[in-house]
Amino acid sequence: MYSVVYIYRKIIGKKPYYYLRASSRKAGKVVTKDIAYLGSTVADVQKALDDLAQFKQEIRKAHKTLHKFITKEYHLETIKQQKLKANQYIEKELFQQVHAAAQHFNQEFTQLDETTQEEVFTQFLIDFAFNTTSLEGNTITLKEAHLLLAQERLPKDRTLREVYDLQNTEKVFFWLLQEKPLITEHTIINIHDKLLERIDERKGYRTHDVRVFKSRFEVTPGKYVATDMTLLLEWYAKNNHLHPLVLATLFHHKFEKIHPFADGNGRTGRMLLNLILIKNNHPPIIIPKKRRKQYIQALQTADEADINSVNAKHYKELCEYTARELVESYWNNFNI
Repeated sequence: MYSVVYIYRKIIGKKPYYYLRASSRKAGKVVTKDIAYLGSTVADVQKALDDLAQFKQEIRKAHKTLHKFITKEYHLETIKQQKLKANQYIEKELFQQVHAAAQHFNQEFTQLDETTQEEVFTQFLIDFAFNTTSLEGNTITLKEAHLLLAQERLPKDRTLREVYDLQNTEKVFFWLLQEKPLITEHTIINIHDKLLERIDERKGYRTHDVRVFKSRFEVTPGKYVATDMTLLLEWYAKNNHLHPLVLATLFHHKFEKIHPFADGNGRTGRMLLNLILIKNNHPPIIIPKKRRKQYIQALQTADEADINSVNAKHYKELCEYTARELVESYWNNFNI
């Protein structure tokens, strides 16, 4: 980066030519570079500087965009140079993009000062809270979510249930980010109870049968929920060798298929998805409302798998879906 910018006059054939020049010291040497030609008269220079000032904001924005692009491409290129083991759940190029995001997260983002990290996570959380609650029917808009969570301004014509929904999501997300608790029955029930605080008084696993609206699968009968959740936790412990995104994705699907609570399964499941990623030094993910149809379709494709399955035939579509969402949400939120 050049540290000094100034106007340089060059005389050619007794005629002056003006340039905008930048210089900096690198390895003990002064390096100079002409950034722009300004003209051959003072009037030309004034006009050129006025034009540059007029587009100053656009120039800064373009520089920031280019910097983000270069950063992203740099990490992707370094990953491509590594000989990653093939992953049967995610095609090669997409798998490399996931690793590039994780590499930037660990090598650059987590090295930022705590205040900056907290600010970025706060902005991420607003987007995450809006989308995860919207998937379940919450009508608060993204703008209203920002005003609520960033400025504590209550939205008009919205129910308290919807307000609590977002506030609870914020509280639980930062609790998990800070504590990174073990994936246990206690943690799962605690996440659910905190997410539904002031919304639903039913605590713990359900013991009654339920049907999921418009679903194509049969959820676990009430009397077997506790047993299936024990089996899921055993499966999780047994399959910790899986890539973190694959592990989190398969766990998420199996959890949703059990549907262990009377309400709040989707919100709890997506929070657990992120907890597993964070515990394994991977950035969190946003499942966006705008691609709800693809999300549901990918979950339905995996429904053929039983609770112990790791068959890529059932999970490839879902894993590639979550991989794409992780890559997009990461570079949109964490590449500052």
